Amino acid sequence: MSYPKLQGEATHAAAARLSRWDWVLCAVVGLGFVFDAFEIIVMSLTVRPALISLGLQPESASFNRWIGILLAVPPLAGGIVGLAGGQLVDAFGRRRALVWSLLLYAFATVAAACATSPLSLLVFRCFTLIGVALEFVAALTWLAELFPTPALRERVLGYSQVAYGVGSFAVTGGYYAAVTWSPVLPALAGHHDPWRYTLALGMLPSIPLLLVRSRLPESPRWEALRRRGALAWPRLDGILRPGLRRASLSAILISACVYAGAYGVLQHAPRLVVGLPDVRGLPVRSQEQMVSVVHLFSSLGEISGRLLFAFAVVLVVHQRRLLRAFAVPSLIVVPLVFIYAATTGSTELKIGGFVATMLVTAQFSFLGNYLPRLFPTALRGTGESVAINLGGRVIGSSAAFVTPQLAAILPSANPTVRLAWAMATVAVVAIGVNCALTFWIPEPQSAELPE
Repeated sequence: MSYPKLQGEATHAAAARLSRWDWVLCAVVGLGFVFDAFEIIVMSLTVRPALISLGLQPESASFNRWIGILLAVPPLAGGIVGLAGGQLVDAFGRRRALVWSLLLYAFATVAAACATSPLSLLVFRCFTLIGVALEFVAALTWLAELFPTPALRERVLGYSQVAYGVGSFAVTGGYYAAVTWSPVLPALAGHHDPWRYTLALGMLPSIPLLLVRSRLPESPRWEALRRRGALAWPRLDGILRPGLRRASLSAILISACVYAGAYGVLQHAPRLVVGLPDVRGLPVRSQEQMVSVVHLFSSLGEISGRLLFAFAVVLVVHQRRLLRAFAVPSLIVVPLVFIYAATTGSTELKIGGFVATMLVTAQFSFLGNYLPRLFPTALRGTGESVAINLGGRVIGSSAAFVTPQLAAILPSANPTVRLAWAMATVAVVAIGVNCALTFWIPEPQSAELPE
């Protein structure tokens, strides 16, 4: 099978719009992004019922500790292993990493759905997020290098990341369906727990994606370097050499702040729902259905944030201004939203969650567009991997553990209010640092990808 559009970058440079094959490539990456988002978000809805069904007492010290562990440790594991994964992407190619990462998280997703203890759930969630960490860096690097024309690349990266919002919808719909129909579904691991069915949905795209991805072209930039014998095993310290040091440190710090806002704040938002004044008196099934309904508004916020960024990226040239346009409003809005909604009701949480999620997830799209422009081709996978995995998944995701521990020591008799104030505190710190970084991060030297 030949790929004439990809044999020369001049063809792409002259293209004014995407070809049919280009759309196929974007669709394949987009579907991968959908289920990357699904795997990252799914525990925010399912962690509470999963721990209850596995024998833990709600709001106990052990319960809160395991919530922090299950939300923070799997991304940490993904980040640590993903550091080596970025080197594999640069050494062995982008396409091969896409295929093997998909195999890993398809297997781990099914195993997590069959977990019999918090520990086994944790182990398989770690393998799942390791696969996601490898897949995201490989896909982002591969897609950026297929479209060297700056304007076209910015649009492709911006709009393909909208697929993350679709993944959030998939979690919402899957969990609502599982809660509603779990009693009549075939038993999974001997149980009819809705959280198990929801986790198992994450393996659905593995077969079609494996069939398609094995036939995709390699990145023409990476392939050209390989044919010239210009590739060497990428060293992590290569991104800290003079000329790249500031860019690398900026990428790590920004990623840490953006991920802290998501893991330390947004992923805890579903836990507020069952403690809201108009929800706490409902039957258990109705409470869990309301969790899905509230999360639906967050999903709408996520896809709106991705689309808003895709519009903004072609209008705002300076990267500092682009990040500031989303970080500054979120510093004001996000803490106030959750403090107010926690003592008011589900309607306020729906509306506030929509706005907060929109502003925070737009910053994730910023990372997807900004990071490929900082590193040369031979180090692009390594640089992005260090930024996302060390900054985001190791440092930033640790906020998921900090939030419930902080909530446990805050002075209030209402656990929902304590959680909301903990979320607001983490938001102020993470987003505030990100705002400060907009005065320091480097502007890319050119609209073209560095060679």
